[in-house]
Amino acid sequence: MPGTGRAGPVSGQFRRRGTLRRPWIGLLFVAPMLVLFLVFRFLPAIGALLLSLTDYRLSGKWDFIALDNYTRLLSDSVFHEALLVTVTYTVIFVPLTVLLSLGTAVLLHQVVWNRGFFRGIFFLPYVTSIVLAAVIWKWIYDAQDGLLNAVLGLVNIGPIDFLSQSSTVLPSIAVTSAWKGFGYSMLILLAGLQAVPKSYLEAAMIDGAGTWQRFRYVTLPQLRPVLFFVLVIETIGAFQVFDAMYVMTGGGPVRSSYSLVYFLYDSGFKYFDFGYASAIGLVLFLIVLIVSLVQRRLVGRDD
Repeated sequence: MPGTGRAGPVSGQFRRRGTLRRPWIGLLFVAPMLVLFLVFRFLPAIGALLLSLTDYRLSGKWDFIALDNYTRLLSDSVFHEALLVTVTYTVIFVPLTVLLSLGTAVLLHQVVWNRGFFRGIFFLPYVTSIVLAAVIWKWIYDAQDGLLNAVLGLVNIGPIDFLSQSSTVLPSIAVTSAWKGFGYSMLILLAGLQAVPKSYLEAAMIDGAGTWQRFRYVTLPQLRPVLFFVLVIETIGAFQVFDAMYVMTGGGPVRSSYSLVYFLYDSGFKYFDFGYASAIGLVLFLIVLIVSLVQRRLVGRDD
């Protein structure tokens, strides 16, 4: 009826059909990404799992050996050394990067004038090549002509060969990687800081809370989901470290910077033991998954 404002049976039927079609329309939009994920992520993962159960040779011939690669891996002293190096590097790198990212984000959050310029300056190392960054920092750490030893020489310290000593090589590489990659986490944390409701901070200020108390009891709890995300991505990046070690130290001295991915690389592309390399990759995946679940338990939360 005209003027009643009610939809007729035809329009109602059309509306119901349109509602039913909407999920399919959305699926069409995400289908290309799903296809790419299946082809370049899911299928290779399944292939690596199957390959780890074989003794695959460069000629293309292979023998099914079940879990022999994993049994061999558990008794391999090189694997134990590489795992210890990777865990040690992660323990150094992740807190350093998170603290550097959070501190820089807090500073940028307080900047009012030309914030975009400073944000771009801090983000610039992230878009540079890790190989280029490693070469630059290798020169900075050089015992003879390095910038760092030149500065230490002014106060009668050194020279210190940072990349040739087992006690300093991992912290040195961690500093290089943190300088290279902290810009990405900084932007994420900065976005999280800007999303904290100002009314919460104002209420805390009225109640007499100081700067540190507002940050500790208001800002940090609001940043918890963002911090969890940053912790996970930085931990995954730490366990996958390879480029900086390959360029700066070559795994030395005496395997002091020989990571799991470096071990995987040598097994697959130096010794052509592809089944064993695949087993290393699967074990690395399981380790990262377990660590991520522990981080979710300790830091993350269900919202």
